[in-house]
Amino acid sequence: MNAKDLRIVFMGTPEFAVPSLKALVAGGYNVVSVVTTPDKPAGRGRQLHESDVKIAARELGLPILQPEKLRDEEFVAAMEALKPDLGIVIAFRMLPEVIWAMPRLGTFNLHASLLPEYRGAAPINWAIINGEKETGVTTFLLNHEIDKGAIIGQLREEIMPEDTIGTLYDRLMNKGVGLVLETVEKLAAGDIRPIEQQHIDESTLKPAPKIFKEDCLVDWSKGGRQIVDFVRGLSPYPAVWSRLVREGEELTVKIFRTSFQEAAHGETIGTIRTDWREELEVACSDGWIRIHELQVAGKRRMTTHDLLLGFRQIESYEFR
Repeated sequence: MNAKDLRIVFMGTPEFAVPSLKALVAGGYNVVSVVTTPDKPAGRGRQLHESDVKIAARELGLPILQPEKLRDEEFVAAMEALKPDLGIVIAFRMLPEVIWAMPRLGTFNLHASLLPEYRGAAPINWAIINGEKETGVTTFLLNHEIDKGAIIGQLREEIMPEDTIGTLYDRLMNKGVGLVLETVEKLAAGDIRPIEQQHIDESTLKPAPKIFKEDCLVDWSKGGRQIVDFVRGLSPYPAVWSRLVREGEELTVKIFRTSFQEAAHGETIGTIRTDWREELEVACSDGWIRIHELQVAGKRRMTTHDLLLGFRQIESYEFR
């Protein structure tokens, strides 16, 4: 069957899914509907916020479905009426079988890791945090378990020493476009040899669970290289944070860019040293972490140089 004749239902929510959706439409593929999350109130004014995928779908003139519940009879009936040949999922919710099994050719997902490694909600973050040198994108057929369906295709991507979640996210987002189009073509032609994710010792795999605020607190007692990778894996969002403490006072600080100098020292972990001009360093287990960009609560994000211009007592604090 010609891939351009397939009736495709596209399901996604954030920016990561948008380039693939746009590429499908630009390439002449028949996207019959887009499914995304309902609008949600956000911000101080609690105004309704539309997902990035909804905004893109509306600009592309595509029909949009926003079910509250994916098992809702009305939504299931709407999906059946579309007579889909193929479902594509990119950064969406877990689908019930009644939805993912409905398309004639099944439903595939684009995941931002080299499965089976880094199954979960935050694969890009955890690959950087763990100091990996390589990651990639994977397409796989959905089944009953999260991120455990048969693998269709993969593309690899080098993780550079200077990469953050921001830079790597963008590269994987764009790399995924080519893999999505390639996967559609292969499924239409029946030219796939899915690799089952069975008989794997899951205790050997690295997971990628969702990251919460409490997970972003720096542990200064760890090694310097580990701390730098931790900062990279969470910058610019949600961002690593720490407490800047002195007697009777505590400030919360987000940290966005760091480097590490290995050195033996007898300082207490978290001790600060500075030249009062450009350098702000924190003692860790095996040396000094130099902070280059940070944000003190209630202030804007700034370079260390800018911070030191107005924070003359910083050496009397310590990081905890």
